Amino acid sequence: MKKILLKIKEFWEKYEVKIVLIIGFLLVSAISFEFGTLYGQKWQQKSLIIEKTVQSAILPETAQKPLETQNLASDNESTSPLEASNTEQSKPIDKNCVFAGSKNSNKYHIPTCRWAKQIKPQNLVCFKSAEDAAQKGYQPDKNCVK
Repeated sequence: MKKILLKIKEFWEKYEVKIVLIIGFLLVSAISFEFGTLYGQKWQQKSLIIEKTVQSAILPETAQKPLETQNLASDNESTSPLEASNTEQSKPIDKNCVFAGSKNSNKYHIPTCRWAKQIKPQNLVCFKSAEDAAQKGYQPDKNCVK
């Protein structure tokens, strides 16, 4: 038993510096890896979804028109659903709205706020005052209403 302890002591004395350096290196590496993992989770983003609209087949009557007239939309023609949704969202909020809210949310915004501009017209709720909004259960948006 004494021989084994003596050999361990000799081994330790001979390689002490190298063992301490290797253990220190491994600890620093492990801590750095964990820090990087935690920091990476903070910056994790939602996956990007690219939606591609399906183009409908060209009707026979439009196929006979020259290409230049096919691309020009007249006022009488209906717009695509994508264009319709874009024009709906770009309509200004009613001037009687001092504050605007959505049926789908409990926050209210000033009409010039970017969040208020994103509310679809069918979901728009107008308020004449902050008290009016509070009575209906809405809270001020911390980004818009100070």
